[in-house]
Amino acid sequence: MRLFVFGVGYSSTAFVEEVRDQFEWIGGTTRSTEKADALRKLGVEPFLFNGEAKGDGIAGALQRATHVLISIAPNETGDPVLNHHGEDIASGKPDWTGYLSTVGVYGNHDGAWVDETTVCKPVSRRSVQRVAAEEAWLKFAAEHDLPVQIFRLSGIYGPGRNTFENFKKGKARRLVKPGQVFNRIHVADIASAMSLAMKRPVTRVFNITDDEPAPPQDVVAFAAELLGVEPPPEIPFETADLTPMARSFYGENKRVSNKRVKEELGYSFKYPNYRVALEDLLQPKQV
Repeated sequence: MRLFVFGVGYSSTAFVEEVRDQFEWIGGTTRSTEKADALRKLGVEPFLFNGEAKGDGIAGALQRATHVLISIAPNETGDPVLNHHGEDIASGKPDWTGYLSTVGVYGNHDGAWVDETTVCKPVSRRSVQRVAAEEAWLKFAAEHDLPVQIFRLSGIYGPGRNTFENFKKGKARRLVKPGQVFNRIHVADIASAMSLAMKRPVTRVFNITDDEPAPPQDVVAFAAELLGVEPPPEIPFETADLTPMARSFYGENKRVSNKRVKEELGYSFKYPNYRVALEDLLQPKQV
């Protein structure tokens, strides 16, 4: 089997590390030559792709790829991979194509539970673009009779990207907006759930999110407790100094169900909630 990854970032790297033993070759894209060496060290053959034109050598690689993963955000012109390499993927007829999306597509539901059957009503421009990209990939799957799996990811964290890192940088804050909850997912669960889904290549949408949507200030307070430090003071959302993007996240309040990934794939989460994950992240790892 041969895997090609569009956009080798935090989540897709975890997936590569999870499945590397299943593939005889892995290729992936980066936007700069400087990052190409990092891909080689990961065991990934690098290809340059900036999303604005076809990337050199990618069409040929896709002819030989049995599995394709897309981890690149759409923009105002649509999905860059479909726009420039959709025909190459269709021609190569991969056994599986995965697309990393976001639970942001659901929009705001005032804290109510949503699942994969819930009608999407995106709020932000980036979420509107995600919905359009998802629809384009599902249309692609139907037109070419190829399995495409869409993975809607919640807030991603894990080694090197978590609340403890914010404490180290002095950037930990407890923003409080009454009733607000966020969904989270450990990067290891993303990789493992996708690996399991890949073995059942049928077109499907899956939420990959943990069991417990929770107020963001609770996560910060628990991390402070584990660190043995005083939690930062609570800051009312209304008076908080936030970027427009950060503020927009608080405009989408929902609880995302992971029932489908459990029942259909039989997946058991390694980190079912943030407490289990943060306790593990604080433990010294064996070298």
